[in-house]
Amino acid sequence: MVQAMIEIPDEANHILNIVKARYNLKTKSEAIAKIVIECGANIIEPELRPEYLERLQKLEREKGISFKNIAELRKIVGE
Repeated sequence: MVQAMIEIPDEANHILNIVKARYNLKTKSEAIAKIVIECGANIIEPELRPEYLERLQKLEREKGISFKNIAELRKIVGE
């Protein structure tokens, strides 16, 4: 376990006391850990917006153009 001496503003201290009481935690260290873990999950693994998920599903359903070799692809593309 890592120990750190930190300075926090009064407002942050008030929030820590509320988190500590709400979740029945024994120390402010436990409250800090809870906040960091919950917020960290949102930062590390953010949820995808629904419209982006719909776009991904639409792209997955699309079919591509088949070609046998690069010359045929160039012909299709128009080079």
